[in-house]
Amino acid sequence: MTKRINLALQGGGAHGAFTWGVLDRLLDEEDIEIAAITGTSAGALNAAALASGLARGGRAEARAALDGVWEEMGAVTDMRVSSWLTQFGPTSAMMAAWAGATLPLLDGLTTVMSPYAFGPFYSNPLQGIVEDLDLSGCAMDDGPDLFISTTNVHTGKIRVFANDEVSEDVILASACLPEVFQAVEITDPKTGQTDPYWDGGYTGNPALFPLFEPQYPDDVVIVNINPLERTGTPRTPEEIRNRVNEISFNSSLLRELRAVQFVRDLIAEKRMPEGLMKAVLVHMISDDEMMRDLSVRTKMVPSPVMLARLKHAGQAACDTFLSTHKDDIGKRGTVDLSEMFS
Repeated sequence: MTKRINLALQGGGAHGAFTWGVLDRLLDEEDIEIAAITGTSAGALNAAALASGLARGGRAEARAALDGVWEEMGAVTDMRVSSWLTQFGPTSAMMAAWAGATLPLLDGLTTVMSPYAFGPFYSNPLQGIVEDLDLSGCAMDDGPDLFISTTNVHTGKIRVFANDEVSEDVILASACLPEVFQAVEITDPKTGQTDPYWDGGYTGNPALFPLFEPQYPDDVVIVNINPLERTGTPRTPEEIRNRVNEISFNSSLLRELRAVQFVRDLIAEKRMPEGLMKAVLVHMISDDEMMRDLSVRTKMVPSPVMLARLKHAGQAACDTFLSTHKDDIGKRGTVDLSEMFS
């Protein structure tokens, strides 16, 4: 029997290669149908590649689209070489330490120099990758529904673009870190108003609420790439910055999950009429142990070896989830939200 799910894909820069691995493994499951996908930042790139590829040519096309995105991200032509090198390359912790030692210059530049200081010489490094991503499937009815989160700079509110609203500029906006990239201006075709947009991670990483509509299945599988918990008190500037980044990019997700649990409690206690709101079944695929070895700096370093290692970790995490919880899909959630918020 076909199991229908929704996917929620977090953003996190180069760490989004973990999600690439999860999706690559998930595409092997012929009896799992993806009804809708919501994504932010790197999750938006993954979501658009997956949704458009599925609509255009099915699972093979979706896998090829995902591979294309991340091969370009790592600036390599054959990820098999990088996959082989992961057996001999530095550990994740060593790569994080290397990034911490080599990227202070970038930090210094972003505190004293605006991305607007480049004037006519400015270019968004993601532009070419997004331009090469075939978004034609986003306007088709054959694939899953697609939702991409951005942050409106003027209002500070989330703006979710759906299906045929998703354009190259929307993807770039969803991944627009304001210290590094110029805001992406998008014109609303209905009102003619043009607004600047920043990374969607500030307001929805990813946004879950589009998946609560009745036409979508109850199951939401979140691919989480920002550790929810980290032991110890951050003391160095690097540790503090890293944890602040993780907390801020998880905060909107945790708010929505708390709301999900609130609704579930109301339904369980019969304080809400049955059918008025959906009892969402939440699942999560993550590898917090690996992600805790990395840092906010490695999000900005898409080295081929690290991307390949993250992909393998995502494949393994998805495999573990499927072997443990595939039978739970459609029956019960596998994330204990009451314990999470106790």
